[in-house]
Amino acid sequence: MGVLKRFEQRLEGLVNGTFAKVFKSEVQPVEIAGALQRECDNNATIWNRDRTVVPNDFIVELSAPDYERLSPYSGQLGDELSGLVRDYAKQQRYTFMGPIKVHLEKADDLDTGLYRVRSRTLASSTSQSPDRAHAGPEAGHPGAPQGAQRGGYGYPPVGAPPMPPAPPPGGGRPGPGAAHGGRPTAPGPTPGAPVRRWIEINGTRHQISRPTMVLGRSTDADVRIDDPGVSRRHCEIRTGTPSTIQDLGSTNGIVVDGQHTTRATLRDGSRIVVGSTTIVYRQAEG
Repeated sequence: MGVLKRFEQRLEGLVNGTFAKVFKSEVQPVEIAGALQRECDNNATIWNRDRTVVPNDFIVELSAPDYERLSPYSGQLGDELSGLVRDYAKQQRYTFMGPIKVHLEKADDLDTGLYRVRSRTLASSTSQSPDRAHAGPEAGHPGAPQGAQRGGYGYPPVGAPPMPPAPPPGGGRPGPGAAHGGRPTAPGPTPGAPVRRWIEINGTRHQISRPTMVLGRSTDADVRIDDPGVSRRHCEIRTGTPSTIQDLGSTNGIVVDGQHTTRATLRDGSRIVVGSTTIVYRQAEG
C-alpha cells in the first residue's frame, strides 16, 4: 500500500470524523501530503553515495479562510503529515538532519484552495551525521535531539559537507536518483526500460509520443482543450526523467497537485488543472 493511501486511511478515523467535515474545503490533506513529498524530492542534497539529505522542517502556507478552518487541528494534522514525510523518506532511503516538523501559516496573498510549501533543513546540534529516516528514535517524538544549526528555507544546512566531485568524462555514474547539478530526481522508471506516457482528459486518453506536447484551446495545439478558461497555447508537457510541465504564459495559469505554479515535476497520477479542466498525467514501463 502506498504512503499516501495509508495517510488517507489514518486521517479518516481521526477525531470521530471531525476531519471529514473540516476538509470539505478545497484544500485536501492528501494534496498537502503530495506537495511535501515533492518538496523532499526537489530539495534533496547528496552527501555521498549512501546518503541523500532532505529537509525536515516544513511550512504550509494557507489562505486566510483555509487557515482559520484548519488551525484548530494544526497539531494533530502536523503530526500526521510529519509521519507521512518520515514514511516516504524511509521508502526513498532519504535521511534527515533532525526532527521532522510541519507547521501551518496564514498567507494573505493566497486564495481559498491554494497553498504553498516551503522547507528548510534544521541540523540537530547533537548529531554528527544525518540520522537515517529508518534508524534511531523517531524524529519529532520526545527524546529526539533538539536545537539546530539553521539553513534558510530551500537551502542545505549550515556546515553541510561539499557535494561530491563530478565523475570524469566517460567514467563512473551518478548514484541512485542523481540528476544534473547533484540533485536526485523523483523516483522514476528503471534505466533503459521503455516508458509509455499519456494524459487523460474527461475519460479520453492522449498518448505522449514526442519530447513535447502543447495543450491549449488553439487548433494548432497538440491536444486541444475546449474550455474558455484555457489559453490558445496554455502549457507544455516535456518528457524526460522526470517529466515536467511548463506554463506558456497563459491567462489563468496551471495548478499541479493542488499547487498554483508555472513549472512542476510530473509523476504518475499527477493532477493538472487548466481553466475548469482536470488532466491526469500517467506513465508506466513497458
